Amino acid sequence: MKSRSVSFYVRALKPDLPTAALEPARSRLLWLPLHLVNIAFWITSLALGWVPLWLAAGVSLLIGASFAGLTFLAHETLHGAVVRGRAARRVIGTVCFAPFMISPRLWIAWHNRVHHGHTNRPGTDPDTYPSLAQYQQQATLRFVTDHLGPGRSRPNGLFSLLIGFSIQSGHMLVRARGLNLLSAREHRIALLESGAAALGWLTLCVWLGWPVFLFAFVFPLFVANAVVMGFILTNHSLSPQTDINDPLLNSLSVTVPRWVDWCTLGFGFHVEHHLFPWMSSRHAPAVRSLIRTRWAERYQSMPIGRALLALHRTGRVYKTPTILADLPAGKEWPTLLPRAFSMPEPMPVAPAIACDSERAARALASQA
Repeated sequence: MKSRSVSFYVRALKPDLPTAALEPARSRLLWLPLHLVNIAFWITSLALGWVPLWLAAGVSLLIGASFAGLTFLAHETLHGAVVRGRAARRVIGTVCFAPFMISPRLWIAWHNRVHHGHTNRPGTDPDTYPSLAQYQQQATLRFVTDHLGPGRSRPNGLFSLLIGFSIQSGHMLVRARGLNLLSAREHRIALLESGAAALGWLTLCVWLGWPVFLFAFVFPLFVANAVVMGFILTNHSLSPQTDINDPLLNSLSVTVPRWVDWCTLGFGFHVEHHLFPWMSSRHAPAVRSLIRTRWAERYQSMPIGRALLALHRTGRVYKTPTILADLPAGKEWPTLLPRAFSMPEPMPVAPAIACDSERAARALASQA
């Protein structure tokens, strides 16, 4: 079984998709005022003392849920799946990414162009974990991977969930020029856009006072990080690194309860999203059905809880494209692989894992 490119799958699937699936899902914009009103109401309630201290943590959860919801809306919008106009996408993206202070132009370059164009390609995709060569050459990368990244049952790896998206977006903003993501002019604008968002939150901090600001922004940002990173880390970090961008090989869809799927705009349908990033994920179930009809043996999906457990129990260094390693502990695990899939390189001794069921995650995690 050979790797296939994104274009191969798109050519095969697109004729069978309904015309409506390729049109912008403008009704998604109804989430924008809903989340903004929720955030404004609860921050105002905290500021005016309407919420007793013992309920403040619950309010932080509600605000954080809307921070995460705005992030999922920004993601879909900046792909052109909600509105087509470039200016409208930028405005909506700016508002929705304000909690994480991410510039839309940085996101489009980093996520849309590079991550989607070179998914899990070592040395190119900024979202993939390091190869063995990168790990050995960069001391800072070794420290972050060994001590802060999720894996090998280390409790401090949980920080990747609580602050991971904030740290990564800040890192990408600083490194955008060095990574050739943005021109000098675009980088300056991106810095101004992120700086303006940061100034807005700093102003809110001064107005509210530090204790209230913790519950109004800092704790909610932890919540939003955890929700967003729970999906991001499982989307690709258990899958092999690849030279050919084959979403059925290098990506994983995760299943969640129906209400979570609704609130997160179907972000768990990640294989489907990498095939049709400009399509709203409301149509992802139809894409999943078509994939399973044609390539059931290639499609990879599992419950998000099982995926997170497997992530917590495995290493984050790619010793080879299909072997994850925890080098300090001297342990190795196979990546997820579709059934009967063979890579161009020799396969590792450990068997490939068929991961269209919960059995896959249990098999991967049991090798910890």
